[in-house]
Amino acid sequence: MNSNRAKNAALKSPGVVSKMSRPGEVRPLKTIDLFCGAGGLAEGFRQAGFQSIGGVDVDPDAVATFAANFPDAEAICGDIRNQEIRERTLTLAKRADIVIGGPPCQGFSQVRNHSRLIDDPKNSLYREFVRVLGAALPRAFLMENVTGMDQMGVRDQILEDLTLNGLYRVRSQVVDAADFGVPQSRKRLLFIGLHASLNIEPPLLQGTGVTAAMSLARHNGKAPVHYEVEAADTLWASSLTGILDDPANLRIVTVAQAISDLRELPVGGREDSIAYDRLPPPESAYQSLMRQNAGELVSNVRVPRINADTALRLQHIPQGGNHRDLPTSLLKRYLTDKRWGQDNGSGLLSRRHFYAYRKLHPGVWAWTLNTKADSAYHYSVTRALSVREFARIQSFPDRFTITVDSRKGPLPGRIDGGGAHSRYRQVGNAVPPFLARAVACALKELLKPDNAKAASQTLVAQ
Repeated sequence: MNSNRAKNAALKSPGVVSKMSRPGEVRPLKTIDLFCGAGGLAEGFRQAGFQSIGGVDVDPDAVATFAANFPDAEAICGDIRNQEIRERTLTLAKRADIVIGGPPCQGFSQVRNHSRLIDDPKNSLYREFVRVLGAALPRAFLMENVTGMDQMGVRDQILEDLTLNGLYRVRSQVVDAADFGVPQSRKRLLFIGLHASLNIEPPLLQGTGVTAAMSLARHNGKAPVHYEVEAADTLWASSLTGILDDPANLRIVTVAQAISDLRELPVGGREDSIAYDRLPPPESAYQSLMRQNAGELVSNVRVPRINADTALRLQHIPQGGNHRDLPTSLLKRYLTDKRWGQDNGSGLLSRRHFYAYRKLHPGVWAWTLNTKADSAYHYSVTRALSVREFARIQSFPDRFTITVDSRKGPLPGRIDGGGAHSRYRQVGNAVPPFLARAVACALKELLKPDNAKAASQTLVAQ
């Protein structure tokens, strides 16, 4: 069968027609999340009114979190390249209106001499994503990944792959989560596709643009080193300053607006859940929103212990600062008689330690969190952040609990490090739900019943 005949067959296939809403039918659009992790994408789509029917991931701890937060969805744990897992995934995907996911991209940087990245064995997980699209033919899809793809020079190849020889119209776009109400700068490359039968162009997301208009500047003059939020010299940037400072506004959210009500969490405590009545009342619209439907307890609040050397250094780092702001005397490898970690023999901190000495600034969004508990320290209390504070900065609501598989020891797909590290890693690797929600809202508008009805009539006519 040639490509045109294949395209026409797919356009007319019962599978595609069945996913179009019938006249008068109102039902939530269904999603399946490939490489779901903890479920950041699925949570964002749920907030926009979509229904998650399943998530797939190889990490049993992440799947446990997904299952706990989407109890009505099918949580599939295993390698999607395994025949049994692949078949279960495809069966579920054929019921979905939207396929979403972020396949790992280990081999994208290895593309050379115009070779097709989809043919590289290292990109087999990406190939599985494309395979699911071709077999399930959803009405729409979202694939997200790191912005480094642009530097790797593979964005055009991916666009071509995802069109499936013309079956989908696809748009790619780099976005920053902070432009969509997430209290964190996190750039992602999005590929949004709509089935060609819909005759609709994929949406172009429009955020606040605040990340291009404001930045955190370091001042090292007569006064002690400090950091200030500065706006570009434009009326547009100036108008955003008022929004940034307004705790009642949800369009632009600062670190303090996200987590200030959690500042008194005890360091090294054993409790991982506490009652809200032990916390101050919400201090911003964002905190109120995060607490909605969370019940009486907030989970994932345990704060890790901090060693004495780290505490000494943090006391000399200004809000928004890092290791560059430390006096020379505090760059010594050990400051107290307690030894920790590996010693490089130089008597000084090694470069690999530098990322750990970063203190958040309360008046602006956070930098991109990674998977380690020490990737960010509190702006006003000498301590690391709890998993809940990580989750708040990622825009996960408090009702979303981060957990692990209850089985102990090594498991297929489990990453070493223990339960505490797994929770930080799950949150740090997630797509911010508010960013996913922005995509979902745009797709929901395009897939509203009137458009679906028109598309269904077009398919029948063909």
